[in-house]
Amino acid sequence: MKFFRRSFSSKNFLLAITIFLSICSHGILRAETARGIVFNDQNANGERDSGEPGLRNIKVSNGLEIVTTDSEGNYQIDVDDDTILFVIKPRDWQTPVDEQNLLQFYYIHKPDGSPDQGYKYAGVEPTGDLPKSVDFPLVASPDPDEFTMIVMGDPQPATRQQVRFYANDVIAELIDSPALFGMSMGDIVHNDLSLFEPVNAVQGLVGKPWYNVLGNHDINFDSPDDKYSDETFERVYGPPNYAFQYGEVHFVVLDNVVWLGSKDNSYLGGLSDEQLDFVKTYVDGVPRDDLIVICTHIPLPEIVIDADSKPHSSPEYRKLLEILSDHPRTMSFSAHTHFTHQHFSGKEDGYTSDAGGEHHHHNVATGSGSWYKGPQDVQGLPDTTMADGAPNGYILATFKGHDYQLRFKGARMPAEYQMAIQAPEVIAAKDTVPTKIVVNVFNGNEKSKIRMRVRGHGGWQVLPQTPGYDQAYQTYQAHNRDTEREENRVLPEAKFTRHLWSAPLGVALEPGFYVLEVEATDMYGQKDHGVRLIEVE
Repeated sequence: MKFFRRSFSSKNFLLAITIFLSICSHGILRAETARGIVFNDQNANGERDSGEPGLRNIKVSNGLEIVTTDSEGNYQIDVDDDTILFVIKPRDWQTPVDEQNLLQFYYIHKPDGSPDQGYKYAGVEPTGDLPKSVDFPLVASPDPDEFTMIVMGDPQPATRQQVRFYANDVIAELIDSPALFGMSMGDIVHNDLSLFEPVNAVQGLVGKPWYNVLGNHDINFDSPDDKYSDETFERVYGPPNYAFQYGEVHFVVLDNVVWLGSKDNSYLGGLSDEQLDFVKTYVDGVPRDDLIVICTHIPLPEIVIDADSKPHSSPEYRKLLEILSDHPRTMSFSAHTHFTHQHFSGKEDGYTSDAGGEHHHHNVATGSGSWYKGPQDVQGLPDTTMADGAPNGYILATFKGHDYQLRFKGARMPAEYQMAIQAPEVIAAKDTVPTKIVVNVFNGNEKSKIRMRVRGHGGWQVLPQTPGYDQAYQTYQAHNRDTEREENRVLPEAKFTRHLWSAPLGVALEPGFYVLEVEATDMYGQKDHGVRLIEVE
């Protein structure tokens, strides 16, 4: 069940009425009190055995309220007949995982099951009466001070074949990864919810705990309203809104997909008052100097890529930033757009931390790239370059204490492949000075510093950021469009991107071959080096 959405337009007021009537049609929600214990599962068998003590000061939530266990590990919290209880993983403890490395940190209480009659994909089976004790095991597991997280945007296979594309193009290189855990940032699948199972099996082979965010292609389109659109997701993954902690980093996962119903067959981005209350309750208990990371599917700030595109955003972003303002170290991840974009928010956006600074939002690369489109290579895997000219891939987020740095990784690409340098194949000697050089730094942003030089012919030249369309991708896409026989395999048209830098070559050169060097320094001080050979005639 999703939280009741209260703060939308007049169109969504009608949606609220529909939700209310839906609640009435399913009967009055029955209020009860859940009780249980959070305990030290010393033998990691998932059950409380004799001598296994309760754990104090552990947070448990019903998705709205958060309570804390007493000195013996006991808690109590209100539930109704459509509640998911969950424990919030604290520092130095780990929740159990199943055979697919999905986190088992929740208990679903739906005595009558999901109201999924007529749904193509099943929700939760009836769970029966509330148990006398809903217990949560935790296993002692010291968190390292420095760790890496795999941030995977939109795996989004539409078929079993595309699951195999995802497996061999993206996941295979992550087997035995040193990362501590992974997270899929929504659109785990593309409408066919039966594919949750094989995607989970593939991701589970990485061998790390794997968290999941709900995306707009992960919902039940048969649902007449938003409230019951996530019943299949809940059956497979548990709560769509939750939190957990590793070291000095607190992650808050939020479902910001608002389904307008099977009649409208569309959705919006948004957060409810209840979700914002949950965030506030949680972050009020976070130490001021710890890092808070918000994880959603749809971008939080408004991202308008060109005049013909509808904006991708959550209108309550300002309210969220106001809640986070008591903490000087915050950032957020999203996916959804199938291109990379970064946004920095300050006081003008509602982030008013007295320590100054900005809230960094990173709209990450997607595993599916351009939905597995494009020419297939010799291994039978699609090119699927994203429409901003960047390869499909993912982000490796490394946290050390309360600091972080992000690193793009192109699928099946060398780790050093962080940019594409674009220059004419051959340059006439008389034209070398004004010839335009373009650099696409895949994970670059306004804080990146890009410079170039022709080795042995002068010093470094700083390149200004020049947002626009990646012309190399445009040429490639046009060729793919003109030669591809199957329309559903044609790459999408180029999207406007801000991670382009360009300048005239600025050097007079005689005929011959030359080494053009580019150096990119990102906001964390990470340096990358690219080379392109140019011919002058």
